[in-house]
Amino acid sequence: MSAVDIPRLNFAHLPTPIETLPRLSEALGGPRLLIKRDDQTGLAFGGNKTRKLEFLLAEAREQGAKTLISGGALQSNHCRQTAAAAARFGFDCVLVLTGEKPEQPSANLMLDRLFGAEIVYVTDRKDRDTILQETFDRATNEGKKPYLVPYGGSNSTGALGYAFAMKELMDQKASADWIVFATSSGGTHAGLLLGQRTFGFQGKILGISVDESEESLKEEVSKLASAISEKLGERIEFTPADVLVNADYCNPGYGVVTEREREAIRLFAEYEGLLLDPVYTGRAAAGMIDLVRKRFFNNDETVLFLHTGGQPALFADQYANEFR
Repeated sequence: MSAVDIPRLNFAHLPTPIETLPRLSEALGGPRLLIKRDDQTGLAFGGNKTRKLEFLLAEAREQGAKTLISGGALQSNHCRQTAAAAARFGFDCVLVLTGEKPEQPSANLMLDRLFGAEIVYVTDRKDRDTILQETFDRATNEGKKPYLVPYGGSNSTGALGYAFAMKELMDQKASADWIVFATSSGGTHAGLLLGQRTFGFQGKILGISVDESEESLKEEVSKLASAISEKLGERIEFTPADVLVNADYCNPGYGVVTEREREAIRLFAEYEGLLLDPVYTGRAAAGMIDLVRKRFFNNDETVLFLHTGGQPALFADQYANEFR
């Protein structure tokens, strides 16, 4: 199958710009730093999930779906963009979110409701998969023609967005020795890995884990990249050894803000006027900054930080006090 045969709705604002980070680079005294602004993809404050949703919504339409169902954390950036895409293209939307129902929703959760999504609250994360499936089955029985959008948009359909993002990056001719980004559900990571192989990117791609072990991410990303490759032609068999992951910064737990994240967010804000989010880009930037200080990168190299969005979470009640 060629790229032109793959169903896609083109609604992201692409290509996203690549900018230099001269003041931050100087302050850290390390390699030249660039940033690719996938926080500017245009859908409901943007973010990396918009690229994935271009393919996922096209598949949902082809299947005759009427309702999008997905799940995530209470402040899920993926769910916020899914709800917005559903509103734009006329789908109903149901989100299964882990957390207690707040008296006053804030940030991403407030936006989910503004976009008209129905929210199902799950108190215990271990029950989320079961309740997500029950929600899907109920919608099916009620004739709502549901389409299940996977966590983080990270299946072989959604991850295509980042295979083509790699081509976009290369077309922009911004030479980079490293691409550094937050990795969690694995779709962005797998897409970039396939794009690297397919389009000939000569640098290295390093995922900073937000919440998963190095071993599990290597296994999941290599399997997913292999599955995506079949959509572009002959299968490419990726192995865990092909996947670069650093899981040194995720021990505090998902969504737990430490001094590392606080410092990274402040440095990007004070030196470059750029906002990161406390869960994903804040942790990935903290990891990158620590690696710069440890001389992991050579000073004559160029490191491109992929900004995957998520800034609305800064205004969530649970995070806003971190920066007041």
